[in-house]
Amino acid sequence: MQKNYTRLAGKIVLLLCVTTLSVTIGKAQSVYLPQSYQLYQKFNADIYSKGSRMHTALRPFLIDSTLNERYGQLLDRGVDTTRKNWFSRKLFNEHLIDVKTKEYTFYGDILLESTFGKDFNDESTDPINFKPVGFGPNSRIGLNTRGFQFGGTVGTKFSFYTSGYENQASFPDYYTDYVKLTGFVPGQAYDRAPSKSYRDYSYATAILSYTPIKQLNITLGLDKTFIGDGYRSILLSDYSAPMPLLRLTANVGNIQYMMMWTYMQDINVPQFDSFGGNRRKWGLFHYLDWNVSKSLSFGFFNAYIVPEADDQGNRRGFDVNFINPVIFASGLGPSSQPGNALVGFTGKYKIFDKTALYGQLLIDRFKARSFFKNNTTDNTNGVQLGIRGADIFGVKDLNYLVEYNAVKPYTGFSNQVISSYSYYSQPLGDPFGANFREVTGIMNYSIGRFDIQGQLLYAKYGTDGLNENNGRDIMKPFPATPANTTIGQGIASNLYYAEGTVSFLINPKYNMRLELGGIYRQEKSDLANKKAAVITFGLRSSFRNLYHDF
Repeated sequence: MQKNYTRLAGKIVLLLCVTTLSVTIGKAQSVYLPQSYQLYQKFNADIYSKGSRMHTALRPFLIDSTLNERYGQLLDRGVDTTRKNWFSRKLFNEHLIDVKTKEYTFYGDILLESTFGKDFNDESTDPINFKPVGFGPNSRIGLNTRGFQFGGTVGTKFSFYTSGYENQASFPDYYTDYVKLTGFVPGQAYDRAPSKSYRDYSYATAILSYTPIKQLNITLGLDKTFIGDGYRSILLSDYSAPMPLLRLTANVGNIQYMMMWTYMQDINVPQFDSFGGNRRKWGLFHYLDWNVSKSLSFGFFNAYIVPEADDQGNRRGFDVNFINPVIFASGLGPSSQPGNALVGFTGKYKIFDKTALYGQLLIDRFKARSFFKNNTTDNTNGVQLGIRGADIFGVKDLNYLVEYNAVKPYTGFSNQVISSYSYYSQPLGDPFGANFREVTGIMNYSIGRFDIQGQLLYAKYGTDGLNENNGRDIMKPFPATPANTTIGQGIASNLYYAEGTVSFLINPKYNMRLELGGIYRQEKSDLANKKAAVITFGLRSSFRNLYHDF
């Protein structure tokens, strides 16, 4: 949003500040829970219970009393305490390294992934020199990962977590085409060997978390942040890569307030200097979550993206807005090098015990006189509406989600491409960027060591022809004289996507499992009809999100 902050927003913030000063002091912990939809949906029954006042829209979670019991159950799922042999305990029950004392704790694991697969719609005869276990037979689809994780606590106020992965992978054609277009594996890292027949990349996270007083947490490191209660977020998601960040989170009664600074880059924007390999920009994010009651909550979001310099190398001076703690006030930067500001709102209402309606509203450009007109770029915005819950039909651990997202063309765009709402050429919100509608449904069932998940997705969006900018590719500049707009403008495309997995848990401490997966994807437009039908099987581990549904 470039200008036009409303008086209503200011009154809301003032009301919340007064409320903050009048409520009882809350409690925050600093133990880190890696962000993962597959893991987090298993907490639905606890966090969406009518009896819980937990703030659910800022993720990764910091474990508190609401999550402790369920977290312990998940880490002990399928554990056989009668195993005495060291090897069998480490393989099935425990961390490889696990030290617990009164003063500190420490754990560490080796994380291995090796999967084989086939795309039954792939008629290519080009050789793929990819070996999922590093030796032996080739596979046209697969993943070979060697990784680690370490974490622990010091006293009751300090915790740390780090993970790293070295990957080689051969993806279906639609996924490989995306990587070749952007030079980046979605949500992961650079493709280091674009000339090879497979992708080669690394992935790392590292955070230090400190809770000096029970009302404040300070997190520093390299990680992702997710805003919202949904599978997607149109405000800030974990689809892009981990970013360097400093995040302050205050919990005061029914109010949770987050302020975060990030340092971001882009590999596809022309450089103006020789420092590093990429153009750089800063990001400032605010998020305030207010639990009005045990059932109802509202959230207020603000993002501000600022380049280090313009396209001619003129560096931006110090901007007081970057230490401004007031939400909705960060769009008032120097006019000589304006930043890109966006505003958002979230809402959640627990309609039943363990069941919640949720939604988001994203506002980029805004003019009140044309807010309800669909075919104008005066307003670029997005909306989300969803429902999720646990133990559906009374079946324990049968969880579900149904979600709708829509974002108008050119939302998140900027006149200066480096200022777009992106990181490493990937959207900071929904994977589709802008100019799309999508609806998705996900169901997950866990019983014993088995976990079953299914997903259906339909999306409609408009892509670009030669020398066109129809408002989907966030790495193109906002047009100087944009035409009237509608969602799906350009080359109208329809995406049909289905994915299912069945896994058997081997070690719950780091989610090591045998997994059978299947993907069906069809993308139809006037120009093409692309299909993929993929089956994979192998060993998986870790809790990280890996998106294939775009």
